[in-house]
Amino acid sequence: MSEMEKKKKLPIGVDLFEKIIEMDYYYVDKTMLVRRILDELGDINLFTRPRRFGKTLNMSMLKSFFEIGTDPSMFDGLAISQDRELCDAYQGKYPVVFLSLKGVSGLNYQEAMEMLSMLIANECARLSFLLQSDKVEEQDRRRMERLYCQKNSAAELRSALVILMRMLHAHYGKKVILLIDEYDVPLDKANENGYYSEMVNFLRGFFEEAFKTNPDLCFAVVTGCLRISKESIFTGINNLKVDTIADERFGEFFGFTDAEVRKLLEDYGLSDAYEGIKEWYDGYRFGKTDVYCPWDVINHCDRLRVNPETEPDLYWDNSSSNQLVRRLIDVSDAAEQRDIERLIAGEALEKKLILNLTYDELNKKELLWSVLYQTGYLTQDRAGVSRRRGMARLELPNREIRELFIEKVQEWFAEKVAEPGRAGLYEEIWNGDAAALQERIRNILLDTISYHDYHENYYHALLTGLLLNGRYPVRSNYEMGMGRSDIVVEDDRNRRAALIETKRSANYEDLENDSKRALEQIREKQYAWPYQRKKYQVIAYGISFADKDCCVRAQTL
Repeated sequence: MSEMEKKKKLPIGVDLFEKIIEMDYYYVDKTMLVRRILDELGDINLFTRPRRFGKTLNMSMLKSFFEIGTDPSMFDGLAISQDRELCDAYQGKYPVVFLSLKGVSGLNYQEAMEMLSMLIANECARLSFLLQSDKVEEQDRRRMERLYCQKNSAAELRSALVILMRMLHAHYGKKVILLIDEYDVPLDKANENGYYSEMVNFLRGFFEEAFKTNPDLCFAVVTGCLRISKESIFTGINNLKVDTIADERFGEFFGFTDAEVRKLLEDYGLSDAYEGIKEWYDGYRFGKTDVYCPWDVINHCDRLRVNPETEPDLYWDNSSSNQLVRRLIDVSDAAEQRDIERLIAGEALEKKLILNLTYDELNKKELLWSVLYQTGYLTQDRAGVSRRRGMARLELPNREIRELFIEKVQEWFAEKVAEPGRAGLYEEIWNGDAAALQERIRNILLDTISYHDYHENYYHALLTGLLLNGRYPVRSNYEMGMGRSDIVVEDDRNRRAALIETKRSANYEDLENDSKRALEQIREKQYAWPYQRKKYQVIAYGISFADKDCCVRAQTL
């Protein structure tokens, strides 16, 4: 790689193939996906993968390859360009409709439909040349104009894909390739905001008209995060060919392979970072292929270019999937919590996988492991496959996800456990009742996960979850006096504050001394000074933990 090529920007957040090529971003070549799709072609091809694994970029690449009128030179030097016979037969030879549903969300059904109408209008604008075509029916032109101006009827919106494909087929005399990205996002948002049944009814008709016995359709490629039950939105569509993360045919095309990561690091002179990147971001298994999360690798390499000493970080922020997992944790019990502990300790769990889901059933705790698996929190164990039908051995894929479990999943469990423990809590806090507070926390610890010596942050999260009730402001790791106080609770109305410092004791015998040491830290670091200056009453708490036991000491400052 030349020095000029080394200066290529890394495509953080750029998921348009055309932009990556035109702006000369670094591109990990996935163009042989075209060959594989054509070899394995079904009428409707559904790919389910976790967020941040390159689905949208791959869909954009497919559009750029197949669509009539796109610049074929974009693929010069890429792997697919070596297959001249395939390129001559397919490249730039088909009309394409491309729709991403990732933006279809809203607090109610009407808002979501307005977002979908806007997306359809944008695609109409891209295909606006059809309005001047003398090969399409006048009635279809009028329908397209209404879609373009967002003055369409509900029926026309449901038929939008059919209308556009019919017009493209008439204009070019060739059947249309349909690309739909993130097909399940509208269902996720609808389930979250209470209009799921309305969205299911709409999408069932929307997809059925586009996919079922459509004479204008050449083939379709659809992507999403979860495999939604056929009975939910694909009713009557018998030509659906599904590829999930458990299947083997397309494993290397979503995510970075080890060879691709090694080459990227070599190209940027970052090969010394390989072991750290492998530990943190490798470990996903799609079929029989081990892959890295592209989002993590690209983000970390970009930081390493600026500072080679940069430590790995948590880049995988999967907000949509986080909401799914959080809702499942809310209906889980102590058995699931113990299994989470085993995962963090490095064990694999044998669990039943249910790959056909409906969002309105995602409040069932037995689906927790299937959702964690499909959304990228878990992967199949490399050591072996369960011999029991329908079962899989699951584990955490890498260091990053383990840290996410410690920071987020355990915190969610801590908040869940804290819910029944809040009654009377603040009465004890403001009265300085250390004995009652100690008994309360002990009882909660007996019902939650045992974290042993490697889960120090959990106790902090548990206390924070207990105290968050919306009534009083709660600050965590807040800079005060000569340092940072672990937890601060303020009651401005009554001019009082509580300062809490936590310690992790090596054994039960050290609990009392460590709680006293925590109180001493509050005094030495003068955490109370900002409140003492305002003449607030300040109650300091030193709380030490050892596994499922604790010691609480209180002092009024």
